[in-house]
Amino acid sequence: MPMLLEEQRFLHEHMERIEDATADRFMEDPRNMRERQGRDHEIGRFLQQAGSEAEKLADIYKDEAGERDQQLRDLSTGDVMDKFEKELASIKDFHRRYPNEPVENLEKIYKKRSPEERAAALAVVETMFTGEEGFGRFFDLNRLHEQYINLPIFKQVRRVTYLQYLDSFDIFVPPQCLIARNKKLDESYFQYLKALRDYLDSFIHRTKPLENLDKLFESWDKEFVEKWANGELPGWGKEDPVTKAPTNGDSGHEFFCAPCQKGFSKETTYEGHLKSKKHTKTVQSLDQDSNPVPTKGTTSTIQDFKERAVAELEYRIKKLAGAMQTERSDTRTNVERKQGMTERERQQELELLYADDVDTNGGEDEKDDEDEKNDKIYNPLKLPLAWDGKPIPYWLYKLHGLGVELPCEICGNYVYMGRRAFDKHFNEPRHIYGLKCLGIVSQTNLFREITSIDAATALWKKIVQDNKAKKKMADDVIQMEDNEGNVMPEKVYYDLLAQGLL
Repeated sequence: MPMLLEEQRFLHEHMERIEDATADRFMEDPRNMRERQGRDHEIGRFLQQAGSEAEKLADIYKDEAGERDQQLRDLSTGDVMDKFEKELASIKDFHRRYPNEPVENLEKIYKKRSPEERAAALAVVETMFTGEEGFGRFFDLNRLHEQYINLPIFKQVRRVTYLQYLDSFDIFVPPQCLIARNKKLDESYFQYLKALRDYLDSFIHRTKPLENLDKLFESWDKEFVEKWANGELPGWGKEDPVTKAPTNGDSGHEFFCAPCQKGFSKETTYEGHLKSKKHTKTVQSLDQDSNPVPTKGTTSTIQDFKERAVAELEYRIKKLAGAMQTERSDTRTNVERKQGMTERERQQELELLYADDVDTNGGEDEKDDEDEKNDKIYNPLKLPLAWDGKPIPYWLYKLHGLGVELPCEICGNYVYMGRRAFDKHFNEPRHIYGLKCLGIVSQTNLFREITSIDAATALWKKIVQDNKAKKKMADDVIQMEDNEGNVMPEKVYYDLLAQGLL
């Protein structure tokens, strides 16, 4: 019978050593993203081990079989030396049968890492990420972008750039998403969603090893089940076949008919199209495709099962993308930056990223690294720092106009450095929230380049007045009919009547 008290003591010691090792790792100051990822993954392994040991320890304290209480009674009653001799004989017998059994040295396992051990840990981290991902700083969706634009459900290859794809890969609801509901049941689209979900799931596990992701995913699954049961999932309730296209979408038109895949620039033309026989026929055919007449009792069940599977993948992708908004924004900025670089500059940046900055040559190199770390960065012009902690080149500072201050009164007099950041902020939550505080809740694209509260308020009042005037004008139109049954406005009728043409 194993000595549960000794196992209990060993588990307590193991957990204390894990706690000390975790504290030591947290005290380290990673110099770059690679070292931070290596440290976090090692701490994640420590936490998993601690959780496993805690479960074993809890089982011992529960003592459902009563073994621990029995051993305590044996030690406190009877001949103590006899029990000691038996236990000693059992230990000697075990070592006689297994003479080469290695002894687990907990102090060696969890002590501070040597430079060689740190280099080995960083080598493991390098295998987790591609060069495009930058050790977890950016997404690498190039393969999924190609898979998306080549989906067979599109009649032709969609001209969606990589930057546009980064902005819209988690949008599955009209009008931004122009894929009809019945087209989403295609096998190629399902495989694309599955690949995208798997990548985002893998990325968040690789970049956030210290978070309780299982609990987070479980809460998402519960939310999906509730919304699906109540019919509250966007895009999967009662489908509206006609949608208004986005102003920055692929169609380039203000009004868009999703079933016919056709855009219109004028509202009157768009409304006339809705009443046409061609549109009605297209909508009826889509309804028949999305709701086929069941020939067997299980057809409707299979259809519902497919829709639920696709909706679940879309919901998980949207949640994962929302949880990694920082990485998504950094990815877009990095792609835009690389598009303005030459091939030589990209190669130099890649070499710096993979440069082995881990000291493996002894104390002299450590001293040199400490001296370099303690040296102050010479930056008299107060230039912004690049990803490597050094000031960016002055020509790049002037190119992007980072010395120009552009304030925005709507954002609470927040100052944006450079035209690029200023143009980008009109679509950011800070500016949109400022417009909402002024009572502007729609058509925010019309307020681009407007930073004054007075100007925005005046424009909004004019828009409201114009909309009221248009509505009143439409209500005040009086139609007149001549003797032959021709319908015309009142003014035209009286003009023709005065000329004697009626």
